[in-house]
Amino acid sequence: MLILIGLFNLSFLEKKEISYLFVYGTLLKGCDNEMSQFLAEHSHFVEKGFFYGKLYEVDGYPGAILSTNPVDKVYGSVYKVLDAEMVFKSLDDYEGIDISVSERDLYKRLRVKVYMESGVSLQTWVYIYNLSTLGLQLIPSGKYLQGNQ
Repeated sequence: MLILIGLFNLSFLEKKEISYLFVYGTLLKGCDNEMSQFLAEHSHFVEKGFFYGKLYEVDGYPGAILSTNPVDKVYGSVYKVLDAEMVFKSLDDYEGIDISVSERDLYKRLRVKVYMESGVSLQTWVYIYNLSTLGLQLIPSGKYLQGNQ
């Protein structure tokens, strides 16, 4: 029996991990800036949702931290990222994540469980504020665009 499997391209059998990103601040569609446009060009909107956390006004941009209190919610949008390696390299730079320096990064990118409006939950990447929130203004609504209007 002759096996010709080497002659065929079996790349379709490789399962590529789908990367999702939850955004809650300056990367939202309603923020008209270069990086929100970059994200829109390199991802597909999935659905609105929230994760359990607290949202703060940092300095013209928001910072979210995780919370175990189900009353604390940060609202935003889930995107399916098309080229994860390229997109996250650019977004990590934008969000102040730099592994080449020893000081604490402004944000860290973590996988967080997000609850979507449809009732489905999903593990997504989220940029979580990585510095102290002491002295920062809490945005009680958990909605950045609403909190800044």
